[in-house]
Amino acid sequence: MIAISIAGYDPSAGAGILNDIKTFSALGVYGTGVITALTAQNAKRVSGIYPISPEFIEEQIDLVMEDADIIFGKTGMLYSPDIIRSLAKKVKEYQLKMVVDPVMVAGSGGKLSRQGLADSLKKYLLKKSILVTPNIPEAEILSGTPIKNKDDAIKAARKIGKYCDVVVTGGHLEGNNIFFNGKVEIFQGELIESNNTHGSGCSFSAAVTAYLVKGFDLEKALKQADSFVKESIRQGQYGTLNQFWNHEI
Repeated sequence: MIAISIAGYDPSAGAGILNDIKTFSALGVYGTGVITALTAQNAKRVSGIYPISPEFIEEQIDLVMEDADIIFGKTGMLYSPDIIRSLAKKVKEYQLKMVVDPVMVAGSGGKLSRQGLADSLKKYLLKKSILVTPNIPEAEILSGTPIKNKDDAIKAARKIGKYCDVVVTGGHLEGNNIFFNGKVEIFQGELIESNNTHGSGCSFSAAVTAYLVKGFDLEKALKQADSFVKESIRQGQYGTLNQFWNHEI
């Protein structure tokens, strides 16, 4: 069981590709990784970003796919429209089933994307993907809809759902997730008060991907991933470092 993460590198390991690989491992899935950008960051701030060229990202993908039989993958920080266009080409070439975490801003507030990222996601990548997992700020950008409450989140999910299935994650919505796949479903949750939330979006999208690899249907994968992340936050020591290694899988 193998998955691929195509994402940025967070040296603190609280978010980004290191978080994804640890999440895959915690759930019994072997993780491969393609780095899209190097960052200098920790749980509190982002001080620098060094994007990888689209050509080298494509080369990384080609070499991983040459050596591994991968069906499911996920994205994290893609940073620029050029990277998205290159990735979309490879997703089509290898018929990858992708979960898109539309990373635009770090939890600390640091900007992790160039202008035009949202439009490029919608134009090139989302229609080739099986799921997108925006938090509330990301859903506002992707949908063009201000979100103040659950009804607003549902409106945003319907708009984004024109491209692919969507779950608007509930960290800013009292812990509830809004899932839209042609119909609206609200997954009731709980909002955990904790400082260990750095990288929680990465953990969630990676966990969804891992459960899909293990044969869960999408709805079950979403519910299991939500449970996994909440327990990771409870047990984490630095962000969602996934100290919780005995989660039911």
